[in-house]
Amino acid sequence: MKKISIALVDDHVLFRKGLAAILKTFESIEIVHQASNGVELLEMLKNVEVDVVLLDLEMQGMDGMQTTKKLNEAFPEVKIIILSMYDDDHFIQHLMELGANGYLLKDTEPEEVILAVQSAYENGFYFNERVSKVVINGLIKKNKVKPVFRGNVKLSPRELEVLALICQEQTNVEIGEQLFLSSRTIEGYRNRLLEKTNTRNTAGLVVFALKNNLVEL
Repeated sequence: MKKISIALVDDHVLFRKGLAAILKTFESIEIVHQASNGVELLEMLKNVEVDVVLLDLEMQGMDGMQTTKKLNEAFPEVKIIILSMYDDDHFIQHLMELGANGYLLKDTEPEEVILAVQSAYENGFYFNERVSKVVINGLIKKNKVKPVFRGNVKLSPRELEVLALICQEQTNVEIGEQLFLSSRTIEGYRNRLLEKTNTRNTAGLVVFALKNNLVEL
């Protein structure tokens, strides 16, 4: 079974090394890089890429917001999970809009960190209850981002079906088994959905579906 390769990015050395020590006890995880800011991380990824980055927000040199943007531009396949002290709706909402695949607080239990890493790697996103509420309240109820589905984006019944299953955190293989299609075909549907909805990643697809009342979380 392939281990999920991750990078830890945090300028607090004790926290970073402590987290690394905890994560190393999980057999499904392999820590490839440790960096103190986004500049160091981007240099490391030029040599060896990873599957998932656990990223702090407040850092000298290049902070988490800047790093998230740069990562999405240079390494779009890398999943980003924010691990921060800031339990603030504005931070969470902004990072999801920038293309983060998940957002956790630093007092999160290690088991949830592992769950988030696995979910982001396998499904493209991890929305816990806290993030889900921000997405719903910030993007739907307050209407800070205007929905664009009706009249602008046309999805076929099959695309809507695939989108609903993506929002249930199902993998391409699992969706294919349900719909009697190959995982490669499902990947094609996923890519078309990204293109049609003009979203960056699977997390963006979920936000799109919620904004336009296509699924219930």
